[in-house]
Amino acid sequence: MAYSTVVHAFDILGDPVRRRILVLLTAGEMPAGDVVQNVGAHFGITQPAVSQHLKVLREAGFVRVRADGTRRLYSLETAPLREVDEWLDPFRRFWAPRLDALATEIARGKKTRREAKTTAPNDDEEHP
Repeated sequence: MAYSTVVHAFDILGDPVRRRILVLLTAGEMPAGDVVQNVGAHFGITQPAVSQHLKVLREAGFVRVRADGTRRLYSLETAPLREVDEWLDPFRRFWAPRLDALATEIARGKKTRREAKTTAPNDDEEHP
C-alpha cells in the first residue's frame, strides 16, 4: 500500500463518527436510517452530517451501499482495513511484547485472586 493511501486511510479513520459507523457495520449490513439514528443519537449530529460521513467512507472504499427498494443498505468493505493492518505490521514489534507481558501479568493476577479465594476461611463457619 502506498504511503499516501495509508495516510488518507488514517485521515478517514481519525474521525470518531466514521469509526463509530465502521464499528456498527461490523455487526452486518445496516439500513442508512439505522446508522443515522444510532450515530446521530450518540454524537448529537443531524441526518445530513451522518450522510456526509457515510459518503466519505463510501468514496474511500471503507463501506459499500446497495439499494433495496427505497432503502440504502450499508455494509463494511474490509479490503482497506486489511491494507492498513498490513501497513502496520512492521510496527507491531514495538507493542506486541508489551501486550504479551501485560497479558501474562493479568493472568498472574487472576490466578493469585483465585488462589486467595480458595484458601480464605469460609464466613459460614462458626469461629471460636
